[in-house]
Amino acid sequence: MTAYRAPLREMEFLLKDVLDLSRLDGLGGLTATDNETLLGVASEAGRLIESGLAPLRASSDMGCHFEGGQVRTPEGYPAFYRQFREAGWCGIAHAAEYGGAELPFLAGKIVDELLCSANVAFALYPGLTASCAEAIEACASDELKQRYLPKLISGEWAGTMCLTEPQAGSDLAAVRARAVLQADGSYSIDGSKIFISSGEHDLTDNIVHFVLARLPDAPPGIRGLSTFIVPKFLPGAEGSPGVANAVRCVSIEHKMGLNGSATCAMAFEGATGWLAGEANHGIQNMFVMMNMARIMVGIQGLGLCELATQAAIGYALERKQGKALNGGEFIVDHPDVRRMLLHMRAVTEGARLLTYETAMQVDLARHHPDPEIREEAQDWVELNTPLVKSFCTDSAVELGSLAIQVHGGHGYIREQGVEQILRDAKILCLYEGTNGIQAMDLVRRKLQQNDGRAALRFFDRVGEACDKAADDSGYIVGPLRDAVDALRDATSRIQQSIRDGAATASAFGCVDYLRAFSLTYLGYNWLRMAEASVSHPDVSFRDAKRAAALYFSTRQLTQVSWLCANTLQSADELMRLPVASS
Repeated sequence: MTAYRAPLREMEFLLKDVLDLSRLDGLGGLTATDNETLLGVASEAGRLIESGLAPLRASSDMGCHFEGGQVRTPEGYPAFYRQFREAGWCGIAHAAEYGGAELPFLAGKIVDELLCSANVAFALYPGLTASCAEAIEACASDELKQRYLPKLISGEWAGTMCLTEPQAGSDLAAVRARAVLQADGSYSIDGSKIFISSGEHDLTDNIVHFVLARLPDAPPGIRGLSTFIVPKFLPGAEGSPGVANAVRCVSIEHKMGLNGSATCAMAFEGATGWLAGEANHGIQNMFVMMNMARIMVGIQGLGLCELATQAAIGYALERKQGKALNGGEFIVDHPDVRRMLLHMRAVTEGARLLTYETAMQVDLARHHPDPEIREEAQDWVELNTPLVKSFCTDSAVELGSLAIQVHGGHGYIREQGVEQILRDAKILCLYEGTNGIQAMDLVRRKLQQNDGRAALRFFDRVGEACDKAADDSGYIVGPLRDAVDALRDATSRIQQSIRDGAATASAFGCVDYLRAFSLTYLGYNWLRMAEASVSHPDVSFRDAKRAAALYFSTRQLTQVSWLCANTLQSADELMRLPVASS
């Protein structure tokens, strides 16, 4: 298989030529926001990850080992984790108050993409730790922040999110774990949690669990959930791990993919924990974290898209098979192979701009001094999050399959390593809220918030970009205008149907709507990238960008109109029909 290489030229193009990073200049709470710093982050992290982590991807597929309540991660994981942590990468986007480098959220997502392309299973360990730290920082008391955040942000300790239970998957209202107040102000936590990524491992001295549970007098449903910090080892007087807590890993799952990531069943048996945030505000606390976690899962999908694309292009350029219509010897010259490669590039590069722009909006929403700019940025984060999570992860599955197709029969066997991409990718469509749930979130919540303000802002911005586009961009401007018109009409009719209480059609077609929105967004991205590349000094780079933009405008944007038509069709009769005969 083609060795993974950090896509530094693509990153440089987005950061220097497409995204307006000057909007981040001078934001309070960030140490550096310039192109050179972010490109330096990508370059330095890329070198370490290419040489130290990418070679572990194939062997990590052999999985973790569980014995006597202990999990042993794949060979090479502990050594690379130590190297990664000691180099300071775990905390680059966290607050300096707790030991972080306080670089932009965008910088952290750039490193995350590199990790996920090189070895997505490994990336879950620091990724879950970052989510745990973000949740604690958002809602815990100052005392708890001081106790746990420095260790989590440095990577000395790891973190998890403990939500799911056997009877409570997407429906968190069914959570049964219990928390009882103790005389010393701590809580005794009892319950079982399943599908806990990084619940037990050998990478760190301690693991901090962020746990969803109920107080005895809590109201039913999601209104009665609270969040608790439950460490594997209770912190000692000096902050080092002390006495073992009453929480243990019961087993690990045997899975389709992502085998280097320990997916654990956890038992809390009178474990000591501390309330994080207000009682019965657990669901609010979790949603602070969930948007960031869903963006992180989208980055995982982007990483696998990049890996699949590199593998397919590398193979197609060197594989001889048959004689192409143009006389070429290599399979890259066959039209169908060229179609697949163009599709993979167009999706990957368009999705990268979507995720990077969303990450930049997180920085603006958190740090900009102007409340109106913070409000607008938060609108973009809310709108983009389900797109990032769903489109990037669905695309990882699609592009993983295409990478196998390009390799032919060789792609189906393990030797080439591309079949692992497809197996690793599927879980991304399921956890942190299935992609169907993301589509429902977009249709039922995001389109309704603030009278649909976020979607209107998107339509206006795309319209302005089309109006300002150069004459030679007409090949994409026309299809993009058609897509926006169809999407705007579908959006208005969906909003009205929900207001009228006739929501079945939008619920039945919400996945089609999310894909239509994502394709339109990528069309907007390709317009910007095509225009920015016109002045690029590298002719081959410029030509490749135009080819991908032309492919996307003629083969993908044209799908938006029929996807929107699907969204608007009545589903009442379909919902009444049985799904199978008796």
